[in-house]
Amino acid sequence: MKIDMDISLGEIEVRILGSLIEKELTTPEYYPLTLNSLTAACSQKSNRNPVMNLKDTDVARGLDRLRRAHLAWETQVAGSRTPRYEHNVQGKWRLDQQATAVLCVLLLRGPQTLGELRSRTGRMFEFKDLREVEAVLQGLAEGESGPLVVELPRLPGHKESRFMHLLAGEPDMESVQVALAPEPAVVQIVAENERIEDLEREVQVLRDELAGLKTRFEDFKKQFE
Repeated sequence: MKIDMDISLGEIEVRILGSLIEKELTTPEYYPLTLNSLTAACSQKSNRNPVMNLKDTDVARGLDRLRRAHLAWETQVAGSRTPRYEHNVQGKWRLDQQATAVLCVLLLRGPQTLGELRSRTGRMFEFKDLREVEAVLQGLAEGESGPLVVELPRLPGHKESRFMHLLAGEPDMESVQVALAPEPAVVQIVAENERIEDLEREVQVLRDELAGLKTRFEDFKKQFE
């Protein structure tokens, strides 16, 4: 699994890149971002996992690495004396808005399911259904320059698989599994819920069969009236 990147990104560079993409798609009137606004975006508490408390110097160092990877650069905006920064994701990997939105959410919030990705990309792109999200993920996993995302093995106690980005290099699957593994109590509750759902489905099937029998019995009675 080879990724066409000049360097493997660290967690700060991942956060910077995700924040730049998010602000371009959600608040384009304020994009490109100043160093101060980018630091605030990286450190905000909403829509971030994990929450980070970065300083301007941290972000400046991260931007330098992103520039060397041709993923971000400094630019000037007419009427502004302050340098601003923008990403180069579309230019680097020729991504459309759908793929950019999905990659952004993975960068900002870590491994996620199809449903989570669909709901969390809503401000950047409205997916009609999960199949559209899945198609975008497949494209990101089969890019010409190498895979940008990977599907993780489904965890015990979880009904759905999660997907994660590969911009920080190949994942250590064992570490990822441990990080995502649910608490035993959560596993127990999920299992109990699944059993309840199975019982509810069985009860509904029996009710439908009983209703069918009643209808046929009423029809049979009418023959003798």
